[in-house]
Amino acid sequence: MMKKNGKKILLVEDNPDDVALTLRAFKKNNIMNEIILAKDGAEALALLFDKNRELPAVVLLDLKLPKVGGLEVLDKIRATPETKLIPVVILTSSKEEADLTNGYKSGCNSYIRKPVDFIQFAEAVKTLGLYWLVLNEGPPKEP
Repeated sequence: MMKKNGKKILLVEDNPDDVALTLRAFKKNNIMNEIILAKDGAEALALLFDKNRELPAVVLLDLKLPKVGGLEVLDKIRATPETKLIPVVILTSSKEEADLTNGYKSGCNSYIRKPVDFIQFAEAVKTLGLYWLVLNEGPPKEP
């Protein structure tokens, strides 16, 4: 059982069904970390660049977002010293090869295509949580 460890997850997803599916998968796998939801790219950027907010341990980023697209969000994360080291996992249903290539060119740490099947998706979320929230050593906090 995974316990809450104080690390926050920023989930950037505009599709309410995918949000519900992701939250259900986290709950099913006992990943109790606080999940902050941004429903579009502009909201994600506002949350990430709010000086009064603690940065997340990992960003789960959809690509096809309203207002500001996922790749543009990723570019802004990587271009800013305070956020450039945050792990970003693209979590998308896009099967376009260009999205995969551009995601890595823009500096994503991982690219996961959302499986349609819930059991597969729940297993992917379990692995994601185990790796990024438990096993991965994040960069040290700046003074």
